[in-house]
Amino acid sequence: MTGRPARTGRGGGQASAGDLLALVRSGRATTRGALQRATGLSRATVGQRLDRLFRAGWLREGAGGPVDSPLGGRPSLILEFDDEHAVVLAADLDTRHARAAVLTLAGEVLAEHTGPLVVEDGPDAVLGELGRWFAELLEKAGRRAQEVCGAGLAVPGPVDIGTGRVVQPPIMPGWDGYDIRGRLTRAFAEHTGAGSVPVLVDNDANLMAYAEQRAGHPDCSAFVLVKVSTGIGAGVVVDGGIYRGVDGGAGDIGHIRVPQGAQALCRCGSYGCLAAVASGGAVARRLAAAGVRAASGSDVRDLLAAGHPEAVALAREAGRLVGDVLATVVTLLNPGVLMIAGDLAGTPFVTGVRELLYQRALPRSTARLDVVTSRLGERAGLVGAGALVVEHLYAPERVEERLRALGL
Repeated sequence: MTGRPARTGRGGGQASAGDLLALVRSGRATTRGALQRATGLSRATVGQRLDRLFRAGWLREGAGGPVDSPLGGRPSLILEFDDEHAVVLAADLDTRHARAAVLTLAGEVLAEHTGPLVVEDGPDAVLGELGRWFAELLEKAGRRAQEVCGAGLAVPGPVDIGTGRVVQPPIMPGWDGYDIRGRLTRAFAEHTGAGSVPVLVDNDANLMAYAEQRAGHPDCSAFVLVKVSTGIGAGVVVDGGIYRGVDGGAGDIGHIRVPQGAQALCRCGSYGCLAAVASGGAVARRLAAAGVRAASGSDVRDLLAAGHPEAVALAREAGRLVGDVLATVVTLLNPGVLMIAGDLAGTPFVTGVRELLYQRALPRSTARLDVVTSRLGERAGLVGAGALVVEHLYAPERVEERLRALGL
């Protein structure tokens, strides 16, 4: 390659091994020749940088693809990201239960466990128990702790993504500012005997939105997911990335004040929050007051599945309240997809959302809007937590750091 300067990578210099890996993972360049054309690097330089990735075990060569040269010759070997060289741990905390799993780097669930785990018991106890779950799941999956490249955790509260700490979470007493990353790292080591692993933490609605957008709506440039369970929260994905706001507080729509809740005390300490009158927890309290056994959003979900008439009526009413708020959200963000997820995400609730949303929002804001329900279901948070870890660890700049740490 003479007379043509190499194109720059993200760091401002020539394309790095991390940049090449990103091109392969995205499918934009999957042969050596295609990488040369995409980066402007010489054949020798591409080969040297790929060699680092091969030695790390992150790349493999697959079956031959189309011939790169117009002059013919042997088919080019296809370069593939080796998603079997490591595994990811993921957990999704709700207020009264949790779900944990071992996943491949491609997001396939290898082993999974769901059980009671109460966030009000505090972070030390909850994260310690998650460490034990992870150890048991690795054994069940037949994978060694040394194969774990990272862990992701979804929590029902706002998260400062830089520190991984929750910030004034209304339904997570005792967690504010707690070192989640450090405690989960120690718990993993205590139960497996392995060294520390990177831990990433984010809000559950954010991670659900991230997973759902990637899995079912990859071409949607503005995607909103609303989770309605014990509380209410929203995740927003814009141009493929999670929008978190300046300190992780974006999407906390459960604490928007609504006139119908003027007398309702929210768990955040304020009156009139949407979550105080329209969440799964709020519906459960109204059902309990009427003599129906219900203590949480998951109990409401079971009653809705059984067609309980009072639960159905209250869920539709809650949907209307949420739909009224979402009319503003849709007008502001103009999303292509609005997804309803969580314990209440059934026909009665979604019907209520649609009624008020389309009544209150401007027609232009809803003309190209699809209102849908979850595709990944209860696994969305897990898949999103796993994807967050993979995208972080295999980002170009992080790839370079990790290769240097491996001495490559």
